[in-house]
Amino acid sequence: MKAGTAQKISNTILSCTAGFASFVFSLATLIYITSLDQKIVAAIVAGTFCLLISYVASERPNSESARALAALGDRLLAVEEGDLVSPAPAVVRQTMPKLATAVDTLFAEVRASIENAHALGMYDPVTSLPNRLHFRSEADKLLGEARSGTSCAMLFVDLDRFKVVNDSLGHARGDQLLIMVANRLRVLVNSEFTGSARTRPLLARLAGDEFTLFFPEVPSIAEVERIARRLVQSIAEPFELNSHNVDIGASIGIACAPEHGNSVESLMRAADIAMYRAKASGGGQHSLFSEQLAADYQDKVDTEKALSEAVQRGEFQLVYQPQMSLITGETCGAEALLRWNHPRDGLRLPATFIPVAERTGIISEIGDWVVGEVAAVLGNWQRTGFDQRLSFNISPRQLDRPDFFARLRDAFADAQVPLSSIELEFTESAAMQVSDGVLGEIASLRDNGATIAMDDFGTGYSNLARLRSMPLDRVKLDPWLTADIEHSEHARVIIQAVVQLIRGVGCEIVAEAVETVAQADILRAMGCDVIQGFVFSPAMPEAEFVAWVGSGRQTAKSVA
Repeated sequence: MKAGTAQKISNTILSCTAGFASFVFSLATLIYITSLDQKIVAAIVAGTFCLLISYVASERPNSESARALAALGDRLLAVEEGDLVSPAPAVVRQTMPKLATAVDTLFAEVRASIENAHALGMYDPVTSLPNRLHFRSEADKLLGEARSGTSCAMLFVDLDRFKVVNDSLGHARGDQLLIMVANRLRVLVNSEFTGSARTRPLLARLAGDEFTLFFPEVPSIAEVERIARRLVQSIAEPFELNSHNVDIGASIGIACAPEHGNSVESLMRAADIAMYRAKASGGGQHSLFSEQLAADYQDKVDTEKALSEAVQRGEFQLVYQPQMSLITGETCGAEALLRWNHPRDGLRLPATFIPVAERTGIISEIGDWVVGEVAAVLGNWQRTGFDQRLSFNISPRQLDRPDFFARLRDAFADAQVPLSSIELEFTESAAMQVSDGVLGEIASLRDNGATIAMDDFGTGYSNLARLRSMPLDRVKLDPWLTADIEHSEHARVIIQAVVQLIRGVGCEIVAEAVETVAQADILRAMGCDVIQGFVFSPAMPEAEFVAWVGSGRQTAKSVA
């Protein structure tokens, strides 16, 4: 082969090697992320380059170049056995020195790419802790090596108020906080570790603000709970971030092997369930997995699944509980209460499914159904001459939708129902958090005739400034405030103070869940305006409620 042809071959191979390293890095990253064998990378590298050499050698090179290319092919085939270290063959270096240098550089970059891909695929880039993939692999190995008769423990750590920090200070500060949390966890784990390398705890960041620890050997469940308490206390200590003290907390779930599972997957699931129980209980604590927790979790899963289809199946219904004026003794309205005709469990009360609906967002769809149903019922009442005001609850999730108020207005306008026939109830916690824009929409509804009520007052934030500034007509006392007023002087003092406070902002006072005449008498004496509860009527289906009011069954007047 002419010298020009040999040079052409060399230049062709050199130009191909220039961009080949980036291809190998991408390939290596994919291999490690998907947990495939490193030899696959080697085989693809060798096969691709051998095809290249076969192609450029097809111009029938001279014997010296042929020997060089054959040696280079053998070197590349050695990659299939994992050889990424040996240099280019000597005959290649003698015949095509630039090509030999390029091949050596390529293999150096391939080795670096594989190492980088390994780090990317196995460690969290923010905290440098093992990631989920690495953790599962190592925990599975440690669990398999556990000595017979020993117990292992899995701890899930979820930060309680991390999202607030992330949203208010930005993701960069959030990452700094995650690093601080990881370092604090490292210190605590190292201080607790006294055993051999085989029993050293494994710490990892799974995702977001979730961390996990696996203890290959623990003396007892009581000891694991002690460590969990220390973790909670450690994370509860303020973090200094951006010249501010940041207070967050941690909810921790605990699962132990073999009591709660014998595989990494089962332990992670159990610890996750326990963690959510700790968070649902207020956070800043730990929870140990149990069969009861598993049953409760499965019930929530089943409820979520059934709720997603309940509206389409027409399984919801409204019942109506009359509200009585303590001044006139007459019915002055009613509250529309939601019930779920569950296909298996029968009639279910809101407390058994509303929290699940709120968490999953299904509450927005349910809320749309309630608005439509109330509009239809009031429209029918108006056509038949039955005049009653209906109140119904608005979920915080509904307020997150920018078109909520427009849709609500349209629903009642289409049913030809004036807004003066409805009362919107907002929970205290929701009322204290709404934006100025939402407050403006509520005020506009009130200006157009709707009555605005704050529900469950006394259990939320009780922001007195918001209570004064929010457009309100009525405040509904939470049942726990009135539960003991017959027997507790302390309860009566609290109720009297709350009544005076509400009077001070010019609102009517409604007491719910009033069960006895004695309670009604005390509330009347304290200045309460309206009551509802079993003292005079339970919640009823629509037809029964209409008949109850229409028949003049105002037996409640005896209460007044």
